[in-house]
Amino acid sequence: MAVYSFLDLAFDVLKMVSSPLTYQEVWQIGKEKGLADKIKSTGKTPWQSLGAQLYVEVRDNEDSRFIKVGKRPARFFLKERAGEVPQDAVAKIEKEESKKKEKKTGYSERDLHPLLTYFAYANPSFNRGRSIFTKTILHEKSQRSGYNEWIHPDMVGFYLPLDDWRPDVIEFNRLSDNNSLRLFSFEIKRSLTKANYREAYFQAVSNSSWAHEGYLVAAEILQDDEFLAELERLASSFGIGIIHLDPEDIDSSIILYPARGRDTLDWETINKLCEQNSDFEKFLQDVKIDFESKRIHRSEFDEVVKDIRKYIKDKLKIEQPH
Repeated sequence: MAVYSFLDLAFDVLKMVSSPLTYQEVWQIGKEKGLADKIKSTGKTPWQSLGAQLYVEVRDNEDSRFIKVGKRPARFFLKERAGEVPQDAVAKIEKEESKKKEKKTGYSERDLHPLLTYFAYANPSFNRGRSIFTKTILHEKSQRSGYNEWIHPDMVGFYLPLDDWRPDVIEFNRLSDNNSLRLFSFEIKRSLTKANYREAYFQAVSNSSWAHEGYLVAAEILQDDEFLAELERLASSFGIGIIHLDPEDIDSSIILYPARGRDTLDWETINKLCEQNSDFEKFLQDVKIDFESKRIHRSEFDEVVKDIRKYIKDKLKIEQPH
């Protein structure tokens, strides 16, 4: 018996509807109709797998059952029903969507910090099984005003292999090149749109140049093929990665585009950050103490909220999937 696939689900869904759908819409309808239950998938983001397979199928298979319609964002439909789509239908949809204002949210950027702390600590796509801890850097504690958001990241993180390496190896590393420490820098935004992405990205470039890895993090990212391609180009050119932090399903948060890691730290910038912000200086002091004592003092860093879904529901007013 043939295995029911993502493309089978897409075909069955698109037979039911009267107009092209995004892959997210295809997946949602597939869930509502019980078709998703027929797929034997263990991944945490099956809709991403569906989207990837649809894009590749349309691009690489001349005999595909599907066609791609539009690009802001791309929608899919059945090739055999292509004649049912009016030439201006997708253009009208895209025009209406472009007029939509940025969705108003009832939470602040700082309300997202616990979500990023959870992501860094618990998400295997990011930490690869390592324990990465974070610390919020309060801009209001900086000595200079007006430029702080271009100097200081919103959050920093670190990894020390205290639980992964044997004590003698850690000590020998300390005597040699001391490359076991990894430092991370995060700039957080509620959303990335065509109106703010360049300023947000280069703000992240400006305040993350000192770290091994720097990231721009957002809870909402415009789903537009050209827009996503531009984000990918920026990440490839300047090395700052992009993380989609998903408050509606926190375990579905992903690294959209990975950071380009650096082997060395920018000590001049680190020194300047320490001079200007007491939170950052305290962070480095605490990491140093942890390395020397070979024990992570978790109380000195941002708390990893145990029931992150309850926090999201209570603080951000967003229901979580069961």
